[in-house]
Amino acid sequence: MEDTAFPEPDVDHDADAYRRRIRIVTVARGCVVSALEDDFHHFVVTLEHDEAVVTACRAEAHRWPWSTCPDAGAVLAELVGMPLAPRFTAVASVTDPRRNCTHQLDAATLAITHATSGRSRRQYDAEIPVPDAEGRACHRLWVDGTLDLAWTLRAGDGPVDLRAPFSAAPWKGGFMRWADATLEPDAAERAIVLRRASDIGMGRNMQSVLDGYTTAEALAPIMAGVCFTMQPSEMPIALRKRGDALDFAAHPDRLLASGPS
Repeated sequence: MEDTAFPEPDVDHDADAYRRRIRIVTVARGCVVSALEDDFHHFVVTLEHDEAVVTACRAEAHRWPWSTCPDAGAVLAELVGMPLAPRFTAVASVTDPRRNCTHQLDAATLAITHATSGRSRRQYDAEIPVPDAEGRACHRLWVDGTLDLAWTLRAGDGPVDLRAPFSAAPWKGGFMRWADATLEPDAAERAIVLRRASDIGMGRNMQSVLDGYTTAEALAPIMAGVCFTMQPSEMPIALRKRGDALDFAAHPDRLLASGPS
């Protein structure tokens, strides 16, 4: 599905940046399609609801970093029966986020909050530049083509100069819970989307290292248990998909340009 509702964000096309686009569209009454693409991932989640609870949820995997990632789509069935909710963290009451693919669950969660809001369309665009010589970078989020958030961060240390209320946020643990407890639902969701991109974007210059591993088991000391593929049962059989990462730094318009969206 081609979406022309929003202008392309005014990003820095010259930046060496990780980019992520998430587009959520109500395609029919009771049906929301949520598509996510970045350097390393491309997933599309279709969520159905009866305007009160989730009635179906399925995922399509188009690009992923480990061979087991698509299998995580089956876990989204745990969302069936969940009441629609405006808060991003509400899904944790019915499924364990660590047993899911982080990105498929994020797409499903955004479909749920989208259905609750009654919106027809929403698009998020995140830009996470490689840090400068001092380790600083400005992480930015556009919502529906309009710049919404800009955070200056220092690699490894987190915030350098954030305005309230984000100056009080716990950066390295509990950010999502803080956002949902502190901000109204839509503002919390926007902050969580950028916070997630800030973390995932750190992998932009790590592809050669990660492609050197045969299975995810090599990452057990630092990643064990954080998501579906990093569960002890999956790591030994999760084969690295080498060479699948893409570079959207100069071409953000190519995000979600192919495949269902």
